[in-house]
Amino acid sequence: MHCRIALRGNRCESSACLDAMFKNMKEGFPPIANEQATILILGAMPGEESLRKKEYYANSRNTFWEIISKLFGFEYDASYEERTKMLAKNRIAIWDVMQTCERQGSLDSAIVNRTIVENDFVSFYRNHSNIKHVFFNGVKAEKEYLKRVLPGLPDEAKDIKYSRLPSTSPAMAKLSFDDKLLEWSDIKRKM
Repeated sequence: MHCRIALRGNRCESSACLDAMFKNMKEGFPPIANEQATILILGAMPGEESLRKKEYYANSRNTFWEIISKLFGFEYDASYEERTKMLAKNRIAIWDVMQTCERQGSLDSAIVNRTIVENDFVSFYRNHSNIKHVFFNGVKAEKEYLKRVLPGLPDEAKDIKYSRLPSTSPAMAKLSFDDKLLEWSDIKRKM
């Protein structure tokens, strides 16, 4: 059944209309970070499985946690709480470029660009002034950050270094796990 949107003024008149308008709107998570973090890893927006579980990189086919666990010597299958503690211990923060966006499914390519609202990086960097290097988990995160965030940053945040890493998403199948691990090991070299 197709929903017909009936608007009076700027208000939607039915719950079906609201459902149609907001069905694919996604809202990200707060950052996982402490004041000692020197590295920030940025994705674009959590996928459907992550949003459902309320955990970063929750899709079992996403290699993020497996790569990070190999780089920093902890158990890949540890609890989410333990994995995030290991990030903090290694002075790594994680977040996403987007606070909200419209997207059907989990693919970055399905994000509707005109709906993107970026996170507040000015406040983030003010509260996490030790961040020296940002690593982008994939092309979309880098592209939207450089377009939407970087131009509005204060001068003191402009000394941060940036690197793009291959996406850990299962959609990035052209690289093997070992190839991704090799590129992601750049994080340890930049610490």
